[in-house]
Amino acid sequence: MSICNYSDLNGASVFITGGGSGIGAAFVKAFIRQGAKVSFVSLDADNANSLCDSIEQELGQRPFFQQCDISDVGKLMTCLATVEQHQGPVDVLINNAARDTRHTLEELSPEQWDNSLNTNLRPHFFTAQAVVKGMKNLGYGSIINVGSNSSMLGLSGYPAYVAAKAGIIGLSKALARELGPSNIRVNSLIPGWVMTERQKELWVTPEALEECLAQQCLKTTISEEDCANSALFLASKASAMITGQALVVDAGRA
Repeated sequence: MSICNYSDLNGASVFITGGGSGIGAAFVKAFIRQGAKVSFVSLDADNANSLCDSIEQELGQRPFFQQCDISDVGKLMTCLATVEQHQGPVDVLINNAARDTRHTLEELSPEQWDNSLNTNLRPHFFTAQAVVKGMKNLGYGSIINVGSNSSMLGLSGYPAYVAAKAGIIGLSKALARELGPSNIRVNSLIPGWVMTERQKELWVTPEALEECLAQQCLKTTISEEDCANSALFLASKASAMITGQALVVDAGRA
């Protein structure tokens, strides 16, 4: 549940990648609660449509969903063009979609490396490219690129993913510098280990969770809503003088 009300987000046009589940679904719900016009893409149409149904039933407003594999840049650009026709120029862009498939240095092929970066980094550049004209015409905009503290900690088990997440921080800083004169802010949102259903199903064990909590300053798990509340702040003019920064939401893990 959102704990703050940001009046400037009421009526804002928001586009989110990977909004059908996990952290992305929390983003969709949080911005709808603020009165924003929310569009999102997701690969899983069943989950996405169920999410739209539940939000419409609970809040009386339905997000606009399109199915898309974000590694297909052409399809992603078509979806963004449709969003602009549906709800006007994008005020807030959130590049959230990612795939944290585990792999090792020895086993990863060039094709698998490309596939990882084509999901975890490349779309962030091209979605920004697609929305910037509309944001310049509006005279403002907020781009939020979701990274991972795996890149800050140098976690093992998925080096291509970690490399892409490190790249997100560099890309955000470069775009913040380039787009700042147009009053477009670009920041990275860096979650720690968030207890999404995917994480619980695939990676969370009592031992792994105990180890993670021992490394955190705050001894509670991180929720999707914790990330969504931070995204609302970065999207809002409450953070008007914040750009080129990485907001870390990892309970002080080190």
